[in-house]
Amino acid sequence: MSLRYFLPIYLFLYLGVAFVWRSYVVWKHTGINPVTFKGSDNAHDFIGRVFKLVFVAVVLVVFVYSFFPYAYAYTAPMQWLEHRWLSSIGVLLLLLSLIWIGLAQSQMGEAWRIGIDTEHRTPLVQNGLFGISRNPIFFGMMLTLFGLFLTLPNAFTLLAFVLGIVLIGVQVRLEEEYLAQVHAETYRDYRRRVRRWL
Repeated sequence: MSLRYFLPIYLFLYLGVAFVWRSYVVWKHTGINPVTFKGSDNAHDFIGRVFKLVFVAVVLVVFVYSFFPYAYAYTAPMQWLEHRWLSSIGVLLLLLSLIWIGLAQSQMGEAWRIGIDTEHRTPLVQNGLFGISRNPIFFGMMLTLFGLFLTLPNAFTLLAFVLGIVLIGVQVRLEEEYLAQVHAETYRDYRRRVRRWL
């Protein structure tokens, strides 16, 4: 399948799997909205807003590449990275990251949230992928951004990758501080046993 068709389909599936479907399942089973970002000016909500901008930028770049190829030159493509083997690695990372994220979200069950939920206490998930990574979903998101950059190397996908790594790094540390407060020694023991990424 051509990348011009694959990438929009992939983004649609990614949005559905990584955000919409799991949010719906958690809400349906618990009555709790798993999206915890609000409109305040604190660091947590600021990160949420920037994440949205990164996602919109990625969608726009893919949209331009797929439907307005004559305008793709304005994304500052890095032609020296446009090789079939790099693109193939990128596509593989995109597919693997989607499966990885879907599996990690499933293993979180009703504890899954987008952001930090300070209103409802959730159990500390330590099994499955969480037994080898404290942040498998965020790790999967980083793989997604890197895979997209390899598949479609340009200034926007590079910016999305770099900015995504920084935002995820900050968000993970905010979440770790919160989990250490809520789960105390249980989380500290988990942190000693399991690495942050892999």
